[in-house]
Amino acid sequence: MQALPFALLAMILYLGAASWQGLALVRRVPPRPALVRGIGMAALLCHALVIVAMMREADGLWLGLSSSAAVLSAVITAVLLGGSLVKPIINVATALFPLAAASLLLAVGLPAPARDSGLTPGIALHVISSTLAFALLAIAAVQAVLVGLQNQALRHHHIRGLVQALPPLTTMERVLFELIWAGMLLLTLSIASGFVFLDNLFAQHLAHKTILSLAAWVLFAILLAGRHFRGWRGLRAVRWTLGGTALLLLAYFGSKFVLEIVFQRG
Repeated sequence: MQALPFALLAMILYLGAASWQGLALVRRVPPRPALVRGIGMAALLCHALVIVAMMREADGLWLGLSSSAAVLSAVITAVLLGGSLVKPIINVATALFPLAAASLLLAVGLPAPARDSGLTPGIALHVISSTLAFALLAIAAVQAVLVGLQNQALRHHHIRGLVQALPPLTTMERVLFELIWAGMLLLTLSIASGFVFLDNLFAQHLAHKTILSLAAWVLFAILLAGRHFRGWRGLRAVRWTLGGTALLLLAYFGSKFVLEIVFQRG
């Protein structure tokens, strides 16, 4: 099974769904969440077939930069589509679907030099919790951007366009913090399982990832404490959310980028 045709189809579907939702946000087309969700599901199916094809090609589970991005973006898309059935987060697809398409372009364009020979149950728990934590917090980051744009528009009394297309600001902020709470629980599980099941989280090849993940955990913990005790909201919450997510992004992909792209090592 060839990965490229499914990758191209998935990219087209992702970009089509994101374009519709983006146009709905600026009120150029009527909102069609079921349509966007359906196209997104079709794209995710093609995305999954790409992953299966590349795993067969690599004869196992591979852990390079491009393949990690493809797997992680598929998980983020699945969490987003599932979550959108119960929470008003489908607008996040405007940003995350194009990123999923870009990850597929990266996956079919770059080789996957590293692979894993197998996972113990403990390490599998660490990997799964890490991936789900990043997925939820990535969705929260885009939600935070929308909250920030909505907040700014309301401050300047711009009540048309984006403000009308989004749910009320209080709802947007509530959903944002629900995403952060869920992501924090999984991030805590990820860090704890890493300390228990990995030999040395502060070994040279893991030290940066551990330190950045812990720093992200501290930022999100401060944000949640500030929300609970001081009522933090608005642009302050947006900045802290984006800061924590940026640290996680560096933790997950920073070393892979340096080793595989800069130094061209597997």
